Order: sequence, then C-alpha cells, then structure tokens
Amino acid sequence: MLKYFKGSILLSLMGGACAFWVGQYYSGTMAGGFSALFLATVLSVLEISLSFDNAVVNAIVLKKMTPLWQHRFLTWGIAIAVFGMRLVFPLLLVGVMAGINPIDALVMAAKKPDEYAKIMLSAHVSIAAYGGAFLMLVALKYFFEEEKDVHWVSIIEKPISKLGRMDAVEIAITLAIIYGFSLYQAEHEKMSFLVSGIWGVVTYVAVDGIGAFLQSPDETQELDLNKASMGMFLYLEVLDASFSFDGVVGAFAVTNNLFIIMIGLGVGAMFVRSLTIMLVDKGTLAEYRYLEHGAFYAIGSLAVIMFWGTIHHIPEVITGLIGAILIGMSLWSSILYNKKNGH
Repeated sequence: MLKYFKGSILLSLMGGACAFWVGQYYSGTMAGGFSALFLATVLSVLEISLSFDNAVVNAIVLKKMTPLWQHRFLTWGIAIAVFGMRLVFPLLLVGVMAGINPIDALVMAAKKPDEYAKIMLSAHVSIAAYGGAFLMLVALKYFFEEEKDVHWVSIIEKPISKLGRMDAVEIAITLAIIYGFSLYQAEHEKMSFLVSGIWGVVTYVAVDGIGAFLQSPDETQELDLNKASMGMFLYLEVLDASFSFDGVVGAFAVTNNLFIIMIGLGVGAMFVRSLTIMLVDKGTLAEYRYLEHGAFYAIGSLAVIMFWGTIHHIPEVITGLIGAILIGMSLWSSILYNKKNGH
C-alpha cells in the first residue's frame, strides 16, 4: 500500500516545510511557523475526508480510460487540481469580484489577507450554487440509470431507476431544487444563485454531451478509445473542480492565508489521487459491491449541503462526517454481502 502514497508523502513533507516557512515569514516567530503547519495539516485532512467519494468516482471512470489518458489524469490532473483550483481559481475569482487583475489579487492575498478573504467569501453563494448543481446531476444521473441492476437501498433505488425512462428527468429535478433554494436566499443573492445554478446545469450537460459524442462513433467507425478517454478526462476535471469549489471557500473559515490554503488543500488533493490509483489497481470497486453506491449517495448529500450552506452555515467537519458515514456503511454492507455469498 505504501507504494501508492510515496509521492503524496513526499509532497506532504515539502508542503509542511513550505507552510512552516510561510507562517514564520508572516509572524516572524517559530510559533507562527508551527501554527501554519498545523493549519495546513487540518486542511489536508479535511480535503481527504471531503473527497473520498471523489476518489471512488474517479476510479470508476479512470479504469475505463486508456493508459495514456490515465497517466495524463494523474499528471496534468494533479497540476490542475493543486495549482489551478487551489491557487489560480481563487485569484481569478477575487480579480473578477474586485475588478483587478490576477497579479494584483495575488499581491492582495499576500499583503491584505483579510480583505482578500472577505471578497472570496462574498462569492460563496454563487460558487455553491454552481458546484451543487453539477454534483446533484452527477448523483441523480447514476441513480436514474434504468439499466442499473445492482441496488444497495432497494426500497429507494428501484423506483428511482424506473424514472430513468423519462428523458432528462434529472435535469428537471435539479432545476426545481435550484429554484426552491433560491426562494430562501437574501434578496440581493437570488439572481446570482439562480444564474450560477443554471450554469452548473449547462456545464454538466455540455461535458456529458461532449463525452457522449466522443464515445459514440457513427456506423462506419470503431470506437476511438483515445477520444473517449479524452471526454472522460474532461468530465473528471470538471467533477474535481465542483468538489473543490466549496472546499476552497470553506478553507477561509480555517485561515485567510491563501498560501497555507493552497498547500493544505493541494496535499489533500494529492492523497486523493493516490487513493484513486490504489482503488483502480486493486480492483476495490469490483470487490466491494456497494462502495460505488455509497460514493454517489455522498455526492448527492454534498450537493444538498452546498445548497443548504447558502442559507445556514454547515461546518466542514459535518460535511466530511456525512460522506464518511455513507461510504463506511456501503463498505460494511458490501463485506456482509460477500460473507453471505461466500465471496
């Protein structure tokens, strides 16, 4: 098992050293360095706990991809996850919100972290609506799959899967949920919530459509696995971004230092990638029958939490616990099934 996490452990050591330096630089004391190291560690643990379901879904898709695109996901993907979503995205967002360029946003993060954090947090409603809409569709698409014949909670999943006969039913439900939650937003936030949620739906439809197009050759062509894998790669990157949105904003409740946030969340993202590789190599998803179900229940729960979090604050620890409990229950159910059936 250690071989899968060597890179993550190395990155965590480097990240810890950087976090200590950042803390010492801003405070001028050793105590400040250790405080920053502690905060980065907390953020890493939170990221891992919040993203275990992401790792499971990544593994589901990754095993269908060609070795070339698997490698690209684990190289390009980690660069996008660590630097793109944890550093560039917040800078671009603050730049747009404040009407400044990304360089000035970086200077603000370094010199005026309180002001930077205030601007970042002001975008929480829009970010949560966008990410929540995308993740809600990911979860509903899975449970509305008409051909899915393995059900964990049969009393819920069997009737739901029959609704999959209705075209785009998951889109209709998601739009209705977005509208419902928009009614409880502050007056000045309602339009932002609605627009961002709709764009989340549009993004999902676009990514899903591109993937379907790349995976569906015409009658005169054979399936191009590289093209199909490229569509899956795009899907995984947007999925990872949707998971990251709320985590990046929520991290400002722990610290307003962008660099500590990037280090902590980046290390966590690397461990999630390592976990994904292990799940694929060891065939864990095939071995544990209901683990996949637990992951998608956790994704659906996260989507609801992101929406609900725009009305009432929900601590990240609660979010992580809900996901961990759902996946733990699905894992336990899988073990019981294997024992019962002599697997």
